[in-house]
Amino acid sequence: MLTGLGRALRSGGRQLPVLLSRRDGCSAPQVGLWRHTGAWRGREGAPYSTLVPSDEVTINYRHGLPVITLTLPTRGERCQFTVKPVVTTVGAFLQDVQREDKGIEKAEVFATDGTKVSDSTLMEILLMNDFKLVINNTAYSVSPPVKDKLSSEHATEMEDIKSLVHRLFVALHLEDHQIRKERELLQKLDHLKGELLPLEQMKARIMDSADAKTSRLLWVGLALMSTQGGALAWLTWWVYSWDIMEPVTYFITYGSAMAFYAYFVLTKQDYIYPLAKDRQFLHYFHRKSKKQRFNVERYNKLKDDLAEAEESLRRLRQPLHLRLPIQEINDKD
Repeated sequence: MLTGLGRALRSGGRQLPVLLSRRDGCSAPQVGLWRHTGAWRGREGAPYSTLVPSDEVTINYRHGLPVITLTLPTRGERCQFTVKPVVTTVGAFLQDVQREDKGIEKAEVFATDGTKVSDSTLMEILLMNDFKLVINNTAYSVSPPVKDKLSSEHATEMEDIKSLVHRLFVALHLEDHQIRKERELLQKLDHLKGELLPLEQMKARIMDSADAKTSRLLWVGLALMSTQGGALAWLTWWVYSWDIMEPVTYFITYGSAMAFYAYFVLTKQDYIYPLAKDRQFLHYFHRKSKKQRFNVERYNKLKDDLAEAEESLRRLRQPLHLRLPIQEINDKD
């Protein structure tokens, strides 16, 4: 047959040479026809490309899974792609095609009305209707075969089998999973504690320094108040009289009230001694942390990760609480 095609065709006294090109693979050889346009000079002519057959992309079901067969444009080979309709998306399928043939620059899927199908669409939805597969600049019309729908009894039986397989898998592998997960959590706890140890030591030194400064400030305040009271008594009974010192003490009291109100305006808190002490302690703590380059945010993150790992380990060691949310466990505890 090929030798017959290799002969020259005669049409009206003109010869139309036929150029054969065979590619490796199972696909049929492509035939390029050159139309003679006047004198034959070094194979000058106008090429006619062959039409792409509609069955270039086929879909068959094998072992319950769809197998998409298409021709790779670069190598000209037929390649099969087995997809899992329930979990595989259109984007993942197109990436597999491009990964198989590096010469594919663009691969898209369109509906029959020309609407582009998003990459997040599941292949199960795509295979319900006809669609167009565009590879580079070539469009292929694809008609998926109609899959027989399961009867309600068969579907119920399949769901029961899936549930039974899931329970068997859990019964056989749950203990191993718990042991492996417990080992991972223990390693994570050791790693977090190792990172927290130098930070804890630095934090302890900073807290001691801040606590000492706060206590010193409280004693200084007590000393100033004692000095103020002694000075007012000395001026009242030994230097001046109460008639002169009464307005002075009034303005001192009014000034103290203004100072407390200014504290509330600036801090949005009442001037309560324990709260004021804690606020001053935090002020000294953060100022000392900046000087010693203590990363408070990293320390807090490590502490949160450590608490989360300890909570996960506690839940893992209580098999009855494995499937309960954290809030319910806390309520029962």
